[in-house]
Amino acid sequence: MGGNYMFKKYTRIPLIGRILVGIVIGVLAGVMFPSWTWIDLLGDLFIGALKSIAPLLVFLVIMAAISGYEKGADNHFGTVIILYLGATFLSAVAAVAASYFFPIKLVLSKATTANAAGAPKDLGSIVHDLLTTAVSNPVHAVMNGDYLAILFWAVLVGIALQTVSKKTRDIVGDFSKMIGNVAGWIIQFAPFGIIGLIHKALVETGTRGVVHYGQLVLLLVGTMIFVYLVVYSLMVWVLTRQNPFPLVFWTLKVSGIPAFFTRSSAVNIPINLEACQDLGLNEKSYGVSIPLGGSANSGGAAITISIMTLATTHTLGMQFSFPLALILCFLTAIASTGVSGIAGGSLLLIPMACSLFGISNDIAMQVVGIGFVIGVIQDSVETAVNSASDLLFTAAAEYGDLRNAGHPVNIKDAVHQANRARA
Repeated sequence: MGGNYMFKKYTRIPLIGRILVGIVIGVLAGVMFPSWTWIDLLGDLFIGALKSIAPLLVFLVIMAAISGYEKGADNHFGTVIILYLGATFLSAVAAVAASYFFPIKLVLSKATTANAAGAPKDLGSIVHDLLTTAVSNPVHAVMNGDYLAILFWAVLVGIALQTVSKKTRDIVGDFSKMIGNVAGWIIQFAPFGIIGLIHKALVETGTRGVVHYGQLVLLLVGTMIFVYLVVYSLMVWVLTRQNPFPLVFWTLKVSGIPAFFTRSSAVNIPINLEACQDLGLNEKSYGVSIPLGGSANSGGAAITISIMTLATTHTLGMQFSFPLALILCFLTAIASTGVSGIAGGSLLLIPMACSLFGISNDIAMQVVGIGFVIGVIQDSVETAVNSASDLLFTAAAEYGDLRNAGHPVNIKDAVHQANRARA
C-alpha cells in the first residue's frame, strides 16, 4: 500500500523534470565520487531491462496491430511508408552534403578498437545477412534482439491471426498492452538509470573523449537538427499545406526528449502510441505505423553512418565522387531500416558503408570505437530524431490524406487539443 502510494507520488512529477534531476546527480556523483562504482549498477540495470523488454514489446505490438488490420480501412499506411523511406533517404543526402561542406578528420589509433563480429563488409553480404536474418528462428530473434526477424515474423503471425476468432485476437491485444505497461514502468525509472550511466561515462572517459571529437559531435547533431527542423518540416508542409512547426516542436517535446534519454526507439513506442491517441489519430493507422517506425524509420541512423564514413575518407585523404556519394545515400537508407531499435544499433553498419570506399575493416572498426565514445550524445540525438519522426510522420500522413479527401485538420488546433488531453 505504502509502496504503491509512493510510486504514484513519484510518477506525478513530470518525467522530464525527474530526468533533469538525474542528470545533475549523475554529474555530481561522477565528479565528486568517481570511486563509487556501485552507482554504475543503476545504469547497467536500466539498459539491461530495456534490452530485455524491447524485442518482446515490438513483436507483440506489431503482431497485435497487424491482426486488427481491416481491409479497406482508412489507415493512411501507404503514405506513412513513403514518408519513412523518403525521410531516411533524404537524411542520408543531407549528411553527405554536410560532410562535403564541413569535412571532419578523425584521430585514429590502434588503441581505438571494437569487436568486428557481426559487422557487414559489403553490399552483397548485407543483403544476404538481411534476408537470412529475416527468416531466422523467431524465438531466437526475440531472445537476441534481431529486429528484422522480429518484424518479419510479427507481420506474418499478425496476418495469420486475422483468420482466427476475435477472442483470440483480443487475447493477443491484451498481452501487447501488458508488455507495453511493463515497458512504461521501466521508463518511469529512467532517472535512476541515467545517474548510473552518466557516472560511468564520466569515470571511464571523462569529458576529454567527447571534447576531442567535438567537431564530429557538432556536425552530427547539427545535421540531425537541420534535417528534423527543415527537411522533415518541409515534407509535412508539402502534405498538409499548413505551418508544420506546432506539430514539429510538439513531437520533439513529447517523443524526442524521452527517446533522447532512453536511447531506444523500440522502448519509446508506448509513449508515441499515447501521443497519437492524444492527437486523436486513427488507431488503425498509428497502431501499425508507430511500432513499424521503431525499426524501419531510421533517418538519424542514416545520418550517423554517412557522416562517420565520410569523416573516415577525409581522414585518409580520399576523394569521393558525387555518384559514389549517391550510392552511399541509397546504401545507408536501405541498411538503416534494419538497424536495431536499441542504443548504438547503427554503429556496426559503419564498416559496411566504409567498404564502399575500399576502407579496411580494421580502420572502420576504429571509427566504430569512436562512435561508442561519442555515443552519449550522438546516439541520444539520433534516437530522438528517429522516434519523434515516427510520431510526426504518422500524424502528417493522416492529416495529408484527410486534406486530399476534403476534410482538412487544423494542425495548431490538433496540438492544442492534445496538450489539453495530456494535462
